[in-house]
Amino acid sequence: MLKKILVLLLLCVPMIAGAAPKDKKKEEPVVHLTDEQIYQELKKLAMVFEVARENFVEEADEKKMLEAAMSGMLGALDPHSSYLSADDFKEFNDKSHGEFGGLGIQITSDRGAVRVISPIDDTPADKAGIKAGDYITHIDGEQVFDLTLNQAVKKMKGRPGTKVKLTIISDGEEKTLTLKRAIIKVESVKHDVKTMADADPDDKDVPKVGYIRISDFGATTARDLRKALEALEKKNVVGYVLDVRNNPGGYLTAAIDVSDAFLDSGEIVSTRGKAKTDIERTYAKSGDLANGKPVVVLINHGSASASEIVAGALQDNGRGLVMGSQSFGKGSVQQQKPLGDGTAIHITIARYYTPSGRSIQNEGITPDVEVLQSKVEVLEKKESKYSEASFKNSLKNDQSKKKDKKKADDEDATDDKELTDEEKDALDYQLQRGMDMVIAMSKMQKKTETLATEEKKSEDKSDEKK
Repeated sequence: MLKKILVLLLLCVPMIAGAAPKDKKKEEPVVHLTDEQIYQELKKLAMVFEVARENFVEEADEKKMLEAAMSGMLGALDPHSSYLSADDFKEFNDKSHGEFGGLGIQITSDRGAVRVISPIDDTPADKAGIKAGDYITHIDGEQVFDLTLNQAVKKMKGRPGTKVKLTIISDGEEKTLTLKRAIIKVESVKHDVKTMADADPDDKDVPKVGYIRISDFGATTARDLRKALEALEKKNVVGYVLDVRNNPGGYLTAAIDVSDAFLDSGEIVSTRGKAKTDIERTYAKSGDLANGKPVVVLINHGSASASEIVAGALQDNGRGLVMGSQSFGKGSVQQQKPLGDGTAIHITIARYYTPSGRSIQNEGITPDVEVLQSKVEVLEKKESKYSEASFKNSLKNDQSKKKDKKKADDEDATDDKELTDEEKDALDYQLQRGMDMVIAMSKMQKKTETLATEEKKSEDKSDEKK
């Protein structure tokens, strides 16, 4: 029996040899064990297993013990490496293909606690007001400290329609929320044509901005983005707002394809592995699907991983202006290594770097223009009480029409109805500033093109005179 256990554990020797304690300083080199020392440690681990199994007060679950050992081993490397049981592996693949059950929340491990990377759009977690940076402390009254990510996710999952109670710490305050589980259908890409909140909808000259929202990077994201760009280009938009706020990431290939859609050339991202020579660079192919129109990328603290690749690629290539707040800072690449029996290892294999060579790990993307989400308060009434009309015996406007009393009452009344999409846009300060910037950039671009055309005409006339 001992011999079989040793053979099983020897499969993990490379990971044990490369492991370092979480609190180990970066500058301290890893002290590698000799083959003999590794064998002795594995023998000790097998002895611990045997002693625990034989002496534990209750019947020991051998599979559970071994899976916990493998989970702990990978968890010691970094927060994103983990062991996936057959059920975990299946759930992960289901999620990656756009539909899964649960609350719609992306989490990570933070010093033994469970921290929210971001909620997914239009899911129970999003509707409950859970935000990036919140900490989950209890699930159904049970503490979650020191649980693995997979264990925490399992506790939040369940039959659609059933309820789960989460205790979270948000902005320093503890609160308990009851959420109803649902089938999470991820619509990766949404698009729309938007105008400024104060624009006259009947004015044909109002600039139209193409709005593209990417909520995660899945298997269909690149295809859906191409369709969105084709549709928006037919609407004659002046530029684009690419919104990847609270986007926790996803497939590296999807991030590359999304970046490539806006680039005509240049490096997109480089990944660098363990060896100094283990460097892969990815470059854009010819063809900018946005036809060179201005692009503003919106990011915030919940923009992670693949979102940061896109923002960094467009920023470093001078193709887009990044606006919002500092991103999450997950600059590592994970890969799944199936073990052949339906289980797998999810392990960090490389770091990724922006085209200028910046590592995003623990730092994030710094926006070109910092715009923190704010609440806009109207300080001036639409119709002032102090104006020419307020003077005694002032002349009336002979062309004015009497205001409909019901309309006036409706405007003054407070309304508790759910906000429309247009009203939500008007309250989204970062989106409004992003649209401002796109319109300004499009005007500058048009002016530059006009000046270039006039200069060319002037040169042609000069040549004719000669």
